[in-house]
Amino acid sequence: MLNFGRSILDQLLATSLWELVGSILGLAYLLLAVRRSLLCWACAFISTAIYLVLMWRAHLYMQAALNVFYLVMAVYGFIEWRRGKANTGDVPIARWNLSTHAAVIVAVLAASAVNGWWLSTFTSDAALPYVDAFVTWGSVVTTFMVARGVLENWLYWIVIDTVAALLYFSQNLAATGVLFLVYVGIVVHGYRVWLRESRGRVVVS
Repeated sequence: MLNFGRSILDQLLATSLWELVGSILGLAYLLLAVRRSLLCWACAFISTAIYLVLMWRAHLYMQAALNVFYLVMAVYGFIEWRRGKANTGDVPIARWNLSTHAAVIVAVLAASAVNGWWLSTFTSDAALPYVDAFVTWGSVVTTFMVARGVLENWLYWIVIDTVAALLYFSQNLAATGVLFLVYVGIVVHGYRVWLRESRGRVVVS
């Protein structure tokens, strides 16, 4: 345990300026998302552009591909939230029914299994391919949920961010790993805030 702690500290001390900036902007994105502020998507776009390069260099190819998706979703999320504010005065909050969640979870697990197998079979240096694939496909679905204002996105993020933190620590991206552990705490807070603000005016779909 002591050696692990020293390893994490050494990684943090060796953190690049770009990773630090990306981490700070990623944190700003989440905090602003809790408040349903449109500025969160600007922070997401810049942070994502930085992490696209970092993940490719770390041989986390699915994470690199995920950040391409994040760039697109940052634009989509901004448009959707701005439209929601124009129509209702605030970003609306929705909920998915249980059958939708069940279908989504099965789809994510299936996609992760196939994608993980493909990475392990056809690439020679992919790091933790099945974990990488799970974090990627889970994040794809959950980011879409954020853009659509779905309340349960926060519950999904608790699982995904925890797994992602372990993945990043394993690839010497300590600042990012610590950031994702912090995310877990913020995500719990975000769920409570959105749940409180949605009472009596949430749309179920």
